[in-house]
Amino acid sequence: ILNPGPTIVTEKYFENTLCMTFNCSLWQDNSMSVKRFAFARFSEVTEQCFLLFTLILLMFLASLTGNALIATAIWTNPVLHTPMYFFLANLSLLEIGYTCSVIPKMLQSLVSEARGISREGCATQMFFFAFFGISECCLLAAMAFDRYMAICSPLHYATRMSRGVCVHLAMVSWGVGCMTTSSVTSPHPVFAVAILCISSPFLLIIASYGRILAAVLSMPSPKGRQKALSTCSSHLLVVTLFYGSGSVTYLRPKASHSPAIDKLLALFYTVVTSMLNPIIYSLRNKEVKAALRRTLDKKKVLTHR
Repeated sequence: ILNPGPTIVTEKYFENTLCMTFNCSLWQDNSMSVKRFAFARFSEVTEQCFLLFTLILLMFLASLTGNALIATAIWTNPVLHTPMYFFLANLSLLEIGYTCSVIPKMLQSLVSEARGISREGCATQMFFFAFFGISECCLLAAMAFDRYMAICSPLHYATRMSRGVCVHLAMVSWGVGCMTTSSVTSPHPVFAVAILCISSPFLLIIASYGRILAAVLSMPSPKGRQKALSTCSSHLLVVTLFYGSGSVTYLRPKASHSPAIDKLLALFYTVVTSMLNPIIYSLRNKEVKAALRRTLDKKKVLTHR
């Protein structure tokens, strides 16, 4: 900690590029109050920083474009007005907010000498990062429940997963993220509640897929088993990327931590996974690809006019 004088803002230098520690916003000490934080660079070589800036910017734009196209295609194509795609549209919106909560500040820190963030700014960033992250965990659990109902109770699927039920599940997902991050004001309860709100949806996902696997294995037709599993493959891959990268980032033993690896994991967790989600759903789903083509064709017609 640099403390040149009583009138100069105190800065704390982090080894991580992102302000994602849960105690940064309210850190107090007996002798002083931390008012500003500064990010460590990915590299001290200017050329490498500009190269990394370009790479992250391209991935950020690809993530925004892909998720925005997915959401637009679903809302504008009536054939995709089903529970699965309704949740997918919400997931795309969460991914946009998730990346926008941290990437712009990361890009600024790569090319600017002003690499710091105020305590209030850090608290704001932490709020939105946790809000979108926890909401996404809950939404992934809702999507797993949707797949469970579609495969295990196909005859009752239309009534049990009505539009009203889907809207309520989406509202609960967004609401849990908002209430969790806004109701807790001290760092340690934030961490505990966040862990609870992240692990509970994961257990629900595991339970849903356990029932799905049992139902699929009991199907007599190989084609039926393949079709049932294909409807879950995209969601299962997204869940694996989301929870897998997060677990490696935050649950590794302290002895295995190194600044270089931590920075790469933070980059993958915040940028790469959000960019891959629309690719996963569009490449593995014919209906989404057809809807994207129709949406792009409409935009081309409007542009020519």
